[in-house]
Amino acid sequence: MNNDWIDILLSPYYHNSFFHIILELTAVVFTIFSVLYAQKNNVWVYPIGIVSTIIYSYLTFDTSLYGNFIINLYYTLMSFYGWYAWMYKKDKNKKIPITFCNKKDYFYTFILFLSTCIFSIMVYIFYGKLQSHFDWMDILTTGIYFSGMYQMSMKKVENWIFWMVGNGISVPIYFLKGFILTGILFIILLLLAIVGFFLWKKKALNPILS
Repeated sequence: MNNDWIDILLSPYYHNSFFHIILELTAVVFTIFSVLYAQKNNVWVYPIGIVSTIIYSYLTFDTSLYGNFIINLYYTLMSFYGWYAWMYKKDKNKKIPITFCNKKDYFYTFILFLSTCIFSIMVYIFYGKLQSHFDWMDILTTGIYFSGMYQMSMKKVENWIFWMVGNGISVPIYFLKGFILTGILFIILLLLAIVGFFLWKKKALNPILS
């Protein structure tokens, strides 16, 4: 019985090239390290994350996961912006503090979420791929992740909530698309996001810890 489950989990890789498998494994490792640095409020979250998002941009486009392809392109661009913002803020002697969202932040996040979902739908329709529930789930996670990355660049505690929800939805998508390592990764990321939320919440309530 155990061997049957192992065969089921590994079956998608029987038809993948060694190069493809190595790429996914590399992206998984870099993603985990990126999240760990994010928990620590360390700027290395961005350069390490860029390596992962570039790899996933290629992999998701290659497997017609266009929503996630858009997500990873956005991650890459926002990572460069976040990297710059964290290192070259206006007051170089003062770190950007971790804070909670206000009404204005929520409003801009909602606009970003809505516009991202609409754009993702247009991309799917253009490629003629909007055919299953998983396509709609992919669109939903695109909006969620765009919102989370936006809030993370501003060091908002609530960014971790977006990661929690998005990661939870993404787990079955990646498993069913044959990205078994990535599916397992997103289970780990879900747990790390929960930890990250409480760590950042503590730092927001006690700014001296940031």
